[in-house]
Amino acid sequence: MAITTNAIANSFKKELLEGGHNFTQTTGNVFKLALYTSSATLGASTTSFTTDNQVTASGQYVDGGGKLAVGSQQTSVASGTAIVDFADRSFTGVTITARGALIYNTSNSNTAVCVLDFGGDKTATAGTFTIQFPAFTTSAAILRIS
Repeated sequence: MAITTNAIANSFKKELLEGGHNFTQTTGNVFKLALYTSSATLGASTTSFTTDNQVTASGQYVDGGGKLAVGSQQTSVASGTAIVDFADRSFTGVTITARGALIYNTSNSNTAVCVLDFGGDKTATAGTFTIQFPAFTTSAAILRIS
């Protein structure tokens, strides 16, 4: 079992062609981010949100994770690459250890969007756990399609 690396879910790629995801800034779908332990099995073949090996609820972190702020979603195309960005997400008052995360679409039956591998366990003890998304550029954005 492992979080195999940062990966866009294969099912997400297919669902994009079928119109299953809407990243429009103010009227788009609702996306969430759930945290997982090192025992989780997540990767490109992940198709939907699962509670298996999800981080235990603590402080502001609840089962299912947290919503990625509505209005923070941005899309753009530059140099032939479409990109998506989300605002950083913090969970306060938590004591957790997470190895990775899953972004999923609650507006589309909790379907997987992408897996984030933190490269090792990250811990917060009675504090704040923050997922800082990369720059909104064609070479760094969290989701890039070229």
